[in-house]
Amino acid sequence: MEVLINDFSPGLFVVQTILLLGLIFLLVKFAWKPILTSLNERESGIKDALAAADKARTDMQNLQADNEKMLQEARTEREAMLKEAREIKEKMISDSKELAKVEGDKMLKQAQVAIESEKKAAVADIKNQVAELSVAIAEKVIKEELSSSEKQLKLVDSLLSDLKLN
Repeated sequence: MEVLINDFSPGLFVVQTILLLGLIFLLVKFAWKPILTSLNERESGIKDALAAADKARTDMQNLQADNEKMLQEARTEREAMLKEAREIKEKMISDSKELAKVEGDKMLKQAQVAIESEKKAAVADIKNQVAELSVAIAEKVIKEELSSSEKQLKLVDSLLSDLKLN
């Protein structure tokens, strides 16, 4: 340290101080503002980038929430559509069964009417045949009974006696 004190030169010290102050003045005058401006621009760029990242993250969260909401709505709508389709299917089946029952009842009634009609026609036909047979038999019996005049007189007498009794 003694060597430094012995070698100290006040003129050199003043010149170096003036040079240092001049250098500081030049730095402040010409370099300080661009450096500060550059630092401020960089700081604002970083802030903008952080803000953009926050905004992007918020937008992404909103999009995810919207996507979840849309998926939930789609699921709900799908369930509603499936439920409606099931109800329509059940209604169609029910309507078809009811229509088939009505048609079946209608056909059954028509068949019963047709059977009843056929039955009446058959009974009438049988009655007609029985009547024709009865008339034919009666005709043959009466011809046999009335073939002789004696039998005819006997029949007339018997009929007259029946009339008197009544």
